[in-house]
Amino acid sequence: MKQRQTKARCPTCKISFSWTQDSPWRPFCSERCRLIDLGEWLNEGHRIHGEPEQAEPFRQPEE
Repeated sequence: MKQRQTKARCPTCKISFSWTQDSPWRPFCSERCRLIDLGEWLNEGHRIHGEPEQAEPFRQPEE
């Protein structure tokens, strides 16, 4: 059975690439682009908008 190939655009570098079931870095074109995107999330360059949650104060474990 022949796999269907779809063209996709990498969200990081914007190049067009073939998107198949075997594409290891989907939706990115490469591991490099995937890691760049991860770094953006970790540095808060990307974020999900919404109201900030109130964090519960840290509690010591009960003995």
